[in-house]
Amino acid sequence: MTIQQNAVVSLHYALKEGSAEGELIEETFGGEPLQFIFGVGQMISGFEQNLSGKNAGDSYSFLLSPEEAYGPLDQEAIVEVPIDNFADENGQVNRDFLIVGAPIHMSDEDGHNYRGIIDEVKLQTVLVNFNHPMAGKSLHFSGEIIEVREATESELDHGHVHGPGGHHH
Repeated sequence: MTIQQNAVVSLHYALKEGSAEGELIEETFGGEPLQFIFGVGQMISGFEQNLSGKNAGDSYSFLLSPEEAYGPLDQEAIVEVPIDNFADENGQVNRDFLIVGAPIHMSDEDGHNYRGIIDEVKLQTVLVNFNHPMAGKSLHFSGEIIEVREATESELDHGHVHGPGGHHH
């Protein structure tokens, strides 16, 4: 079967930053393959576009621009947050927990949750980057298609792959 809308795809990949010779970010070789339902929004669109029409046994290698991957770096998503927002219930700020590069979870007054990375700790503010960690980066994917099959009705209803390597209820 060819990779197309609603196909379950199992594949191994290596993800590198910038080029085929770039720094390895993650890979599945030596472990469980990635499984997903093609065309239902589980994967970035540039990734799926480069896999469309491929079959089990095919290899692939492609570079995605930031626009094809997680988008360009949005300067407006880098925010100076008042240091008081990091105070405990006693109003004290423990600066030992404010580490550059650390992930941070925040919510606004409407209850919306946001994940960011601490970029800089200043005297009165903390610079937090709410961009996706891969925003602004070109990404190189290479790997091999292991299996392609039709998704079951149950998988399509639930929006994820079932069975070995997938989700188990």
